[in-house]
Amino acid sequence: MSKTSIVIACLLACTMSVRAQEKIDRKLNLKLQELVTGFQGNVGIYVQNLKTGKIAQVNADTIFPTASMIKVPIMIGVFDKIEKGELKYDESLIYKDSLLYAGEDILGSFKDGEKIKLGKIQMLSITTSDNTASLWLQKLVGGENINKWLEANGFIYTRMNSRTAGRQGEWRKYGWGQTTPREMANLVKMIHHGTAVSAAASERMYRNMVRIYWDAEALSQIPPYVQAASKQGAVDRSRSEVVLVNAPHGDYVFCIATNNQKDISWTSDNDGYQMIRNLSKLLWNYFEPKSQWKPSAGLEKYAD
Repeated sequence: MSKTSIVIACLLACTMSVRAQEKIDRKLNLKLQELVTGFQGNVGIYVQNLKTGKIAQVNADTIFPTASMIKVPIMIGVFDKIEKGELKYDESLIYKDSLLYAGEDILGSFKDGEKIKLGKIQMLSITTSDNTASLWLQKLVGGENINKWLEANGFIYTRMNSRTAGRQGEWRKYGWGQTTPREMANLVKMIHHGTAVSAAASERMYRNMVRIYWDAEALSQIPPYVQAASKQGAVDRSRSEVVLVNAPHGDYVFCIATNNQKDISWTSDNDGYQMIRNLSKLLWNYFEPKSQWKPSAGLEKYAD
């Protein structure tokens, strides 16, 4: 058995032991089962009330494509390099046209040779989900190094696949990255608790994650005056989002991911987007039952 196989086996054993001690919110579990019934595709959900520790789940340990949620592990890889002194948050880098990833990215509109600080590249990667910025950061860090950090910190299934040696098979199956709803929620929980890389790094990462531009799905079902850290992902047959809500009566975290969707449209009524919004609404009302807040009528015309 290889060293990697031994490590994974040990991690699995520890993980199974922890899960055996989890407290299940059976009422919420039933609500999640009702929510996903009839969905035309695969759905995975993991929810944890951080105040009580209780969880609810549907296919929480199934592997799903991350799409842009992989930008959270990329961010962690960047801050790991900063902590090691291999990068500086305020260092200036030179943008080159060769870095362009075609699309509507802000960074992609830069002229060849322009300067931009690493911290701003990282901000764009998370807050506006800028692909050009994210791929530049991945190049600086290296997919292999990101995966080493994930493995060393107990993540069995969450991995960078694209542009990473030895991950071609997984890339063909899952795309840019892969994760499970449980692991992605736990990764954001680590950042929230200040245990991802360092307390200072975690705080900076969390501040970035509460300034998300793309707020038409899960965040649209949470009052705008309530802080929530999040990251979204979407490709044709998969929609996903991870959110940690600093709710009045106690923080909660959830991650939802879909795959093999029949609906591959890119309109707001896509089945995956609707599932994300419905889950977020369900959870807000479940954890804050006395809240009278509802999204304002006509808000959809201001959605991005």
